[in-house]
Amino acid sequence: MQIIGVSRGSLSAGKSFAESLAAKLGYDCLAREELTDAATRAGIPVGKLEMAIVRLRPLSERLAIEKDRYTAFVTATLCERALERSVVYHGRVGHLALPGVTDVLRVRVIQDSEQRIASAMEMLHVSRHKAQEYNEQVDEDRRRWVRTLYNIDWSGPAYYDVVLNLSHFGIKNAASAMVSMAQLPEFQTSPATHRVLQDLLLGAKCRLALGSDKRVHDMNVQVRADRGRVSVIYLPRQEETARLIPEVLYKIDGVDEVLCTMATTNLLWIQERYDSQSESLTNILQIAGKWNAAVELLQLTDTAAGSEGADETLLTVPPLRRETEDDGGILDDTADDGENAEDEGLRETRDRLIGAGCAGGYRVVSGGVTKLLKNLDLTAPYSLVVVGDVFLSKVASVRHRLTDEMVSYLSDHLRTPVVGTDELKAHYLFGPAQWLKLLMFGVITALLLVLLFTHQEEIVAFTSREGTGNRIVSSVVILMFVPIFALVYGSFARYALRLFKFD
Repeated sequence: MQIIGVSRGSLSAGKSFAESLAAKLGYDCLAREELTDAATRAGIPVGKLEMAIVRLRPLSERLAIEKDRYTAFVTATLCERALERSVVYHGRVGHLALPGVTDVLRVRVIQDSEQRIASAMEMLHVSRHKAQEYNEQVDEDRRRWVRTLYNIDWSGPAYYDVVLNLSHFGIKNAASAMVSMAQLPEFQTSPATHRVLQDLLLGAKCRLALGSDKRVHDMNVQVRADRGRVSVIYLPRQEETARLIPEVLYKIDGVDEVLCTMATTNLLWIQERYDSQSESLTNILQIAGKWNAAVELLQLTDTAAGSEGADETLLTVPPLRRETEDDGGILDDTADDGENAEDEGLRETRDRLIGAGCAGGYRVVSGGVTKLLKNLDLTAPYSLVVVGDVFLSKVASVRHRLTDEMVSYLSDHLRTPVVGTDELKAHYLFGPAQWLKLLMFGVITALLLVLLFTHQEEIVAFTSREGTGNRIVSSVVILMFVPIFALVYGSFARYALRLFKFD
C-alpha cells in the first residue's frame, strides 16, 4: 500500500503524468474531478463553494460547514482507497487531506509559463494576452481555494518532495523517474501510517454522518478519532443539539467512545512530559475557561534525537521526509502498546481536562520540530499554541535556547500566536503583576488628562506663539506627546479589557 499525491496546475500535463505513473506502478489512479463529482452526488454543493471562494465572498456559516463536509469527504475517499490498495491521486493538494500521514510521496507538476500560454491559446482560440490573463486567473482561483481549505500557499516548494517541470522532459520519462523514487524506503507505508489512516477515515466518516443527519447537519463541529475514541468539539449555542451527537455516531462501525466538548476555539499544548499538578496546567485551564476553549495535548517524544534536526531546520528548508529508522512520526501500536503503556502524566492531565469539560483529544509525535510541524493540522482553528517543557534531556541553558527556537520556528510557520508556558501569565492571565501595571498606567493616564484639561490656556498659548522657531518647538513637543499618551492609554485599556475577560 502506497500513496502518491500529484499536485497539478492548469495546463501542466499533470493528469497525463499521473495516469502514466499509475500505469507503470500498477496502482489505482484517482482524479480530483472524480471526487468532486462524487461529493456533489452526495449532496455537498462543491460548485457553490468554489464560486464563493473564487468571487472572494466571505463564507457563510452554512458554506463553512459544507467546506468541512467536503474536506471530510476527500479524506474519507482517499483513506478508503489507500487502505485497500496503492493509489496515485492527482488534483490540487490532496496530500493535505491526510494530516499526520508522513510517507506520502508528494509531487508538484508544473510547466513553463510560455508553454502554458501556448496551450491556452490553442485550447481557447484566443490571443496571447487573453491566454496569459486566463492562466493567471485560474492560478489565482486555485490559490484561493487551497488557502481557504488548508490555509497554505500551494506554490510553496516546502509542501512537496519533488517539483517536476514537464517542459524539460517527456511525460513517460518523468513517470519512469518517479517510479524509481517511489521505491525509496522513505515513501513505503508503515504500520503507524495504517493506524493514522484508520483514525482519519473514522473521523471523516463521523463528520460526514453528522452532516448527513438532518437533526445535527447545521452544527459547526470539529471531529477527531483516535483508536475508536471520537472527540467532537461544538459551539456553546449548539449545546441542546449536541446531545444527539452520540446517538448519531454510535451507529458507525469502529466507534467505541464519543467525547463531546463545548468550545469556541482550540488551544494546542505541546510538552515532552505532562504533570497533572503543574502550574502550567492550572494556567491553561484558566485560559480555556475564559475563552471557552478545548485543550488539545501533543506529546513530543524523542526530542533528543530530533533536537539536532531542530537546530538545522530553524535555518534551512525541512528535510525531504523521515529517516529510515523512524516510525512515520506517530508512535506505532503493538499488541502490548495499549492503554497501559500510555504515559501516566498524560493520562492524568487528560482526566483533569475532561473533568473541567475542556478536553480536545491528544496525540503523540516522535521527533524534533520538523516532525512536529509535519504532524500539525494547519487547518485546525487554534487560537493559541503553547510550548511547554521540551528537550528535557538537555542542560538548562541549551533547553531554553532550543525551546525559544521552537517557539520562533512555529510562529513563522503558523498563523497562530505561539508562546512558552512561562509567558502565559504575562500575556493571557491577570495576576498581581498585571494589577500593578493596570494601576500604574491608569494613574499616568489620569495625570496626563488632568494636566491637559487644567492647563488648556497655557497649552494654547504655547502652540500659538509667533515665529518659525516656536512653531517648530511646539510641533516637536506635540509629536513626542501624542505617541507617549497613546502608549500609556493603550496599555491601560489593554489590561482593563483583560481584567474584564475581553481577550
